[in-house]
Amino acid sequence: MSYKYAVIGAGRQGTASAYDFIMFGEAEKILLIDSRQDAIDKALEKLGNLTGKDICKGVTLNINDAEALEHLLKDVDAIVSGVPYYYNHYLTELAIKVGANFVDFGGNTDVVKEQLNLDESALEANISIIPDCGMDPGLNISLIMYIADIFDSPVSIKSYGAGLTQFPKPPWNFELTFHINGLTNEYFGNALFLRDGEVEEIPCLSELETIDFPDSLGQLEAAVTSGGLSTLPYTLKGKLKTLENKTLRYPGHWQQFKAFSDLGLFDTKKIEVGNCVISPREFYHKLIEDQITSDTTKDIGIIRIFAEGIKNGRDSRYELELIDYYDPKTGFTAMQRLTGWHASMIAILANKGKVRKGAVSVENAVPGRDIKMEIEKRGIKITEKFH
Repeated sequence: MSYKYAVIGAGRQGTASAYDFIMFGEAEKILLIDSRQDAIDKALEKLGNLTGKDICKGVTLNINDAEALEHLLKDVDAIVSGVPYYYNHYLTELAIKVGANFVDFGGNTDVVKEQLNLDESALEANISIIPDCGMDPGLNISLIMYIADIFDSPVSIKSYGAGLTQFPKPPWNFELTFHINGLTNEYFGNALFLRDGEVEEIPCLSELETIDFPDSLGQLEAAVTSGGLSTLPYTLKGKLKTLENKTLRYPGHWQQFKAFSDLGLFDTKKIEVGNCVISPREFYHKLIEDQITSDTTKDIGIIRIFAEGIKNGRDSRYELELIDYYDPKTGFTAMQRLTGWHASMIAILANKGKVRKGAVSVENAVPGRDIKMEIEKRGIKITEKFH
């Protein structure tokens, strides 16, 4: 059976999802929708060169034109949203209207909760809505669920994730591998963890710790960032005592960016500067984005999870590690593979009827073991240790 897909946002992650639809999703047709013709042209050229197939069609459109977008999507089986998180509720409603399965790269738990409130409407439309796909949140959550099922009684799960350049350059030692809005969104506000079995808000950029990695990486620093667990703390409340998720960076990063945050540059509330009214966050983006963006990023993606619990009546400890690198054969970054492919995998499974209908949190959409099998099918290695 073949399927029709739409990818809204023809950037890095959206292009990776489209590629996966061609390779693993039995794609008959793929619409690439973006307001930027240059992004569409770049994605179409890349997909054509990699796959040798001519099933992708680019459409230049402002997605705020709801009528035109609805017309485009009316015959589509599944939609991927690769645009900033604040569009996702609007796009979810549109997906319900046209009767298409919908996934997005999420990143904002409040928006996700609004989407999940549309469960009844999605059920009536006989579709699946799965927000917060991607790497972190997304793949990390699927793997946490896989790990939780390994134990007879899990007690503690701590997850660490990173998208880093392989070749850090001062002064930032960091290159952006996703939209700048996603970065400051993760660094602002509070994260939701489980502490002593209760959901607790933890301030972003706090609780710094050092994690050892192979010689090529050495020590990385981990800090709290928001959104990485999505709704998982609520789902696992009563089943776990501890649930945490932190982001990994090269040493010194967190001190730099906490200074920006403390200065108020991540705030979205507009302020007066002379005769101008500006958003500190927009001003900050304007200053820093070009300095941490590269067209030739060769990155590394990391997910490492530590867990403790009871297995066969004994105290047990488990460790999972996924390390993926920029792929020179396809030109896809690790972030594209881990983010774009997690979303496309779930969209493919939704088309095949393997995801519950309605608006479903990512942890409840597909069993973790199934996602682990899918990611390994795509050549990404996961190592496991049980003590």
